[in-house]
Amino acid sequence: MGVAYSVGEVDHLYTFFVQWSPEIIYSKHTSKQDFLKVHPETLSVIDTLLNNSDPKNWKIVTVNPQNKRCPSVCSSADSESEDLLPVLINHSQILNQHHLEQLMNEIPARTQGYQWKLVYSTAEHGTSLRTLYRQMGDIDRPVLMVIKDSEKQVFGAFSSDPFRVSSFCYGTGETFLYSFSPEFQIFRWSGENSYFVRGFLDSLQMGGGGGPFGLWLDADLYRGSSYSCDTFCNRPLSLHHDFTVQDLEVWTFV
Repeated sequence: MGVAYSVGEVDHLYTFFVQWSPEIIYSKHTSKQDFLKVHPETLSVIDTLLNNSDPKNWKIVTVNPQNKRCPSVCSSADSESEDLLPVLINHSQILNQHHLEQLMNEIPARTQGYQWKLVYSTAEHGTSLRTLYRQMGDIDRPVLMVIKDSEKQVFGAFSSDPFRVSSFCYGTGETFLYSFSPEFQIFRWSGENSYFVRGFLDSLQMGGGGGPFGLWLDADLYRGSSYSCDTFCNRPLSLHHDFTVQDLEVWTFV
């Protein structure tokens, strides 16, 4: 028996299966707070769908994920690991396959499975923090900042909120810093404070707590610095505390 469902019904069924057998999507990269809370109305819709069909006619079908998975800009037909990479809508001056493999496993579950769209790039938009803010004026989704410094080191930050000018710190515990200098490391929220992100016209700050910032950038997105901070208990992201930006990109998930 074949059954066709609308997109909305499929979403309800997905919620049902998550609650029925959460180990299907639970992995070492997720945490307890990633589980969904199902509204009673959602359960009612699921019950209606299930009760309208004879369970004896239901069949579980295994589908080869390679036949359904979206290809990556870095993918190849004979490499399953490469095929798992996220799809980049735009070309990146910084990110390569190694970077994508590491980062895709660390971003929150709610951003996984989406395409990556380039929102701001110094190569395309010039070196201006004001322009960076302006490019994110209509965005309400998380963003990933990627920096390559003058010593070819790659590092950056994931922010639960798009970067903007504010009179107070913003963001959630999803926010983290990361570095590939010299090997990949991720620095998540320590719980010590909530100084995740604060934007000024003359600087962008991430992490703090009575001392230097975990990541700081000037108005021209040319000079930056990175120190250990209470928010993320991180080590300096670059080889040196102070660095010069060569390329900077900000991506979002669509």
